[in-house]
Amino acid sequence: MANPQANQTAVETARPGRKEAHMRGVGRAAFVAVLLLIAGTLNIIYGIAAVGNAHFFNNTQFVFSSLHTWGWITIIVGVIQLTAGFSLFTGGTYGRVIGIIAASIGALESLLSIGGAHPWWSLGIFALCIYVLHGLIVLGEETPTQT
Repeated sequence: MANPQANQTAVETARPGRKEAHMRGVGRAAFVAVLLLIAGTLNIIYGIAAVGNAHFFNNTQFVFSSLHTWGWITIIVGVIQLTAGFSLFTGGTYGRVIGIIAASIGALESLLSIGGAHPWWSLGIFALCIYVLHGLIVLGEETPTQT
C-alpha cells in the first residue's frame, strides 16, 4: 500500500507551496468545448454553402427571409461557437455561458421534437444536453478530498 503522507510530500516537492486541487466538471467542460468546436466548424461550412447557393439546399422552404440571410446567420453563430469552444478550453467564463445557453436551447428543442419521426434520438439528445448542463454548472467546484 502506498503511504498517503509520502504522496502528499511528493506533490509538495514537485510544486512547492501548492497542494493538488481537483475540480468537478473539467472533463465535461473539455467535452463541451470539443462539441462547440465541431458545431461551430460545421455551421461555418453550412453558412458558406448557403451564401454560395449550394445545390444542397434545393427545394428548401423558409418561414421568413432567404437562403442568403440564413447563411450569414449560420456563419455568425458558427463563429460564436468557435470562440466559445476555445474560451472553454482556456477556462473562460464566456465559453461556459455560451455552452450553458446552447445546451439549454438544445434540451428545449429536443423536447419539442419528441413527437417527430425520431423520438428516441430526441430523448438521447435531451439526456446529452442535461449531462452537459450539469458539467458546466458544477465546473470549478472543488471535490472533497479523502484523507
